[in-house]
Amino acid sequence: MRKIKNIYPASYSPIADLITYSPLPNRKISQVDPFLFLNHHGPQVYSSNNNGLPFGPHPHRGMETVTFIIDGDIMHKDSSGHESVITAGGVQWMTAGWGLIHAEVSSDQFKRNGGKLEIMQLWINLPSSLKMTDPFYMGLQKEDIPHLSLDNGKVTIKAVAGNWEGVQGAFKPKTDIQLSLISFEAAGELTNSIPENHNIFFYVISGSLRVNGTEVKQLHLVEFETGETGLTIEAVEESMLLFGHAAPFNEPLVAQGPFVMNTQEEIMQAYDDYRQGKFGHWQF
Repeated sequence: MRKIKNIYPASYSPIADLITYSPLPNRKISQVDPFLFLNHHGPQVYSSNNNGLPFGPHPHRGMETVTFIIDGDIMHKDSSGHESVITAGGVQWMTAGWGLIHAEVSSDQFKRNGGKLEIMQLWINLPSSLKMTDPFYMGLQKEDIPHLSLDNGKVTIKAVAGNWEGVQGAFKPKTDIQLSLISFEAAGELTNSIPENHNIFFYVISGSLRVNGTEVKQLHLVEFETGETGLTIEAVEESMLLFGHAAPFNEPLVAQGPFVMNTQEEIMQAYDDYRQGKFGHWQF
């Protein structure tokens, strides 16, 4: 069985009136290679006539973002011409590649009417060979994402990327990444075999899970050792898990603001390119 190295609580880091928990990076680990960063916004309830999400236009280079909308919605727009409003249960995948500017805000309807909001955004690194690939965006609604039901319906896997028990995930990343959102009823159980060389991303969104005999409560990130393959997850109560695994890139990492590259020189070039308008621009 895969051994647990450490368990980290998410830090509470509100952004204006937006409840935010940040489990990665933390004071002990900078990444779970190639998983870089996770912000968990909410859960909370917005009143009518609210300002919505505060993530106006900003640039990215050298990484990918995967955004999970549990409640509420996100209106996405970027300098490559993509626009969408993704609602509860949907997921959006954006590859920044060589560079783009995007905004992630609430829809006019959500700002007018308010409602529940809970959203997570995960950053995934790109290897040096793909950091300057062309930008890409796809947003999918709940009904467009394959689901897999296990343990007599007590476990539901939302297959985001990779192959899950023969079910192909909705997105096809440029690297070999398995990623899913897993819902458990109380006493639901899931067993999995993880390649020996893969790092595991394991964040308990809500509830409480027992993984390989150790209980992990909501808002905690688990860091695993490498080498063994077995993973058994049991639900102590109704729970939700953000789960993934991938082979590490084992490359130098320099992350500064919205840019994730391999050297400081590449970071400075990204800032220069952005200032010179090479990422594109638009009026949001």
